[in-house]
Amino acid sequence: MAGSNWERIISMTKDGMRSIGMMRRKMSRGKRIALLIDGPNILRKEFGIKLEDIVEALEGLGDLRVAKVVLNQYAPQGLIEAVSNQGFDTMVVSGETGVKLAVEAMREIYNQNIDAIAIATRNAEFLPVILKAKEKGKETIVLGIEPGFSAALKHAADYTIILNPKGDEE
Repeated sequence: MAGSNWERIISMTKDGMRSIGMMRRKMSRGKRIALLIDGPNILRKEFGIKLEDIVEALEGLGDLRVAKVVLNQYAPQGLIEAVSNQGFDTMVVSGETGVKLAVEAMREIYNQNIDAIAIATRNAEFLPVILKAKEKGKETIVLGIEPGFSAALKHAADYTIILNPKGDEE
């Protein structure tokens, strides 16, 4: 069992019986990540990107501690429910989604329990957020999809993950 992610739990019950069980140890995979998703920019039907794809792409970098999706008022009810059912904090805004995403990103940049900020977007308007996160000592991760993935974002982030659209599996 050496090197295993499981540890043996032995406890004594009130009547002296020994209980032996197994419990999975929490793996320390690295950084504590705050993930912010620009819904209208990433979660489009034509891209076919699922929330599971985004979470899976981050698995090797650390533990997801915050997961928020910002959607606009035109988001279908089914999408809103699906995002909530995946355990993401869903924020529906009536105005510009970029403003809400930037505010949430700044909140996480100043959160001492977060080591890395991950933003799923293609939009260069989030470059100042990435730069501020780096200035405050946070690692930065940008997840995007082609076409239209900002070159400035790709180059500014510590990690860049390009998601493959549905049907473009390599």
